[in-house]
Amino acid sequence: MNKAQLVEAIADKMGGRQQAADAVDAVLDAIVRAVVGGDRVSVTGFGSFEKVDRPARYARNPQTGERVRVKKTSVPRFRAGQGFKDLVSGSKKLPKHDIAVKKAPKGSLTGPTATIAKAAGKKAAAKKTTGAVKKAAAKKAAAKKAPAKKTTAAAKKTTAAKKTTAAAAAKKTTAKKAPAKKATAKKAPAKKSTARKTTAKKTTARSK
Repeated sequence: MNKAQLVEAIADKMGGRQQAADAVDAVLDAIVRAVVGGDRVSVTGFGSFEKVDRPARYARNPQTGERVRVKKTSVPRFRAGQGFKDLVSGSKKLPKHDIAVKKAPKGSLTGPTATIAKAAGKKAAAKKTTGAVKKAAAKKAAAKKAPAKKTTAAAKKTTAAKKTTAAAAAKKTTAKKAPAKKATAKKAPAKKSTARKTTAKKTTARSK
């Protein structure tokens, strides 16, 4: 029986093929995650799944007979429960209209198992970490943008100050040039007096 056939076998009891497929996927996923994390998954009457560490050792290649060193590794192990063993050996008859594996005792399904609780805790922690990282990134981006605005304002102030300084300098230069014109105007009467003197000299010469 493969996975598709397993889904078909429990589809009627689960209320549909999709619901059965989701249930099988959820059970297998929970078992795999628990075993990888080092937890032992035990199902009463069925068996237990656990992770076993194998130390480094020497083995022989069956084809060449050469001795080969095998590295340290971890492997999953399944141990069948006593009820499962009894049904397979034939010491107990397989019930036709009842569940073959013993049901879980009352009160054992009131809350999530330690494995599921750990998985939920890890997911929640991952979400919190992601949220914290996003907030930190947003703060950094805001901090980077703020100095840019300040520098722009400072640049505007500097430009305005330069403009006012240039305007003041232009006014001063204009004010300095104005007296020069007045001086030229004052010099003009001097020329007239010179002309009068020359006229007086001419008249004196004629009278003689």
